[in-house]
Amino acid sequence: MTNKIFSRRRVLTGAATISAAAILPRASLADWRPTETVRVIVPAAAGGTTDVMGRLLAAHLQTAWGQSAVVENRSGGGGTIGTVEVIRQKGDGHTILIGNPGPNAIAYSIFRNLNYKADQLQPVSNLIRTPNIVSAHPSTGIKSIAELIAYIKANPDKLNYASSGVGQSPHLTGAWFLQLTGLKMVHVPFRGAGPALQAALAGDIQILFDNLFPSLPQTQEGKLTALAVTTPERSGVAPNIPTMRESAPELAKFDVSSWFGVFLPKAAPAPVVDALNKEIKTMLEREDIKKTIAAMGARTDWGTPEQYSGFVQAETAKFGEIIKREGLQMDVN
Repeated sequence: MTNKIFSRRRVLTGAATISAAAILPRASLADWRPTETVRVIVPAAAGGTTDVMGRLLAAHLQTAWGQSAVVENRSGGGGTIGTVEVIRQKGDGHTILIGNPGPNAIAYSIFRNLNYKADQLQPVSNLIRTPNIVSAHPSTGIKSIAELIAYIKANPDKLNYASSGVGQSPHLTGAWFLQLTGLKMVHVPFRGAGPALQAALAGDIQILFDNLFPSLPQTQEGKLTALAVTTPERSGVAPNIPTMRESAPELAKFDVSSWFGVFLPKAAPAPVVDALNKEIKTMLEREDIKKTIAAMGARTDWGTPEQYSGFVQAETAKFGEIIKREGLQMDVN
């Protein structure tokens, strides 16, 4: 995957196809402001984390830029419908995408009929990262990843694991765990995190791979047993739950998170990209935003456009390898 990154030393000149905004020198970066309503496209339904981050960003930009910023929920197709909407727009800074691993890393490998490419988007910055969590029904007696591994070895094909759907981040978390350990469990996909959680709570499914929320409250109440979080570091809201990395030697490089970041159409010129990146940094440094994000079990993850581009490329490659090993292929629907 390649992404066009605008070098901070590049001098943009001349070509008639380049907009006036594109040839603004870096020194005029602070002068760029939107001249019409800013559309923040959320490729998911209202209420989820993608939507929450879109609304936080829209509110901040509206105050910072003095221009109306509205959130538009364009759900469907695993996030691809909203993504295509942004790709079709001019790269003038007036249409912004809130991305996540589904449409911006996993989609490139798993969908046979995907109608866009990674290099049609300009990564601006990540916003937050939050762990996935592995939990077990208390009836299994399993209380750690080490115990889970031992149980599967002693009882092959006896455990099922649930996820929010085929090809979603929790499913690929489970698939990678099994690939690295050389073990097998039966995957039972559900249509969303809610139904998967309910099946795990009922004991119909023994192991659950999920986003940190809504599973974490269930583990805190003893309805599920938390085994591990999937990021390299422990979660600030659940520091007692170990990481996958510290749970078994085979998982020493394990790193899966749900991340939510900002993209623009490929044609977005450097001053627009940098102006938006600057406001993202300012927003994430606000104390009220920090508290909101911490309450979500997430951590802020600002970076330069170059850093975010590299991160997204690495995530795409990682998920692509997991998908290839699993032999997963789907159609956008």
